[in-house]
Amino acid sequence: MSAQRIFGVTGWKNAGKTGLMERLVEEITARGFSVSTLKHAHHDTDVDEPGRDSHRHRTAGARQVLLASPRRWALMTELREAPEPDVEALVARLDPVDLVLIEGWKRGPHPKIEAHRAETGKPPRAGVDPTIRALASDGAEAEGLPVFDLDATAAIADFVLGQVGLPLRAEGAA
Repeated sequence: MSAQRIFGVTGWKNAGKTGLMERLVEEITARGFSVSTLKHAHHDTDVDEPGRDSHRHRTAGARQVLLASPRRWALMTELREAPEPDVEALVARLDPVDLVLIEGWKRGPHPKIEAHRAETGKPPRAGVDPTIRALASDGAEAEGLPVFDLDATAAIADFVLGQVGLPLRAEGAA
């Protein structure tokens, strides 16, 4: 496993994963910690736009294209038939931070909280998947696991920080 502290947010489609991730990043960074995120997409996604120079470089056959500006940079890697890297390999490419939050990768070995909404019509995986350490839900239960209201961001952040061995506030944070 990676040297980084990592914790995941998993759940079925439309269960509230992205909203929970966004709120956790805001809450945990407000407490003085540095956070990076990984997001897994099951579909063919592209962060580039056809016609842009960087897109033209990639479609011409470049394996990697680094796009840089005075405000940010992005490195795009074309797999070109190579297998998708596992979550550990991707986390290892990130700069060191206090916490890496991972959205998706429900089958990854890292610890997770499951976001669950009854409207998905799917049962929670919490209690079945041993990597799920808690449930954040609008009403479902998970025997033997902590259950949080899906909107209880501060309490969920406390749980996540405790799970990865970080204090509730960074040293020197207000």
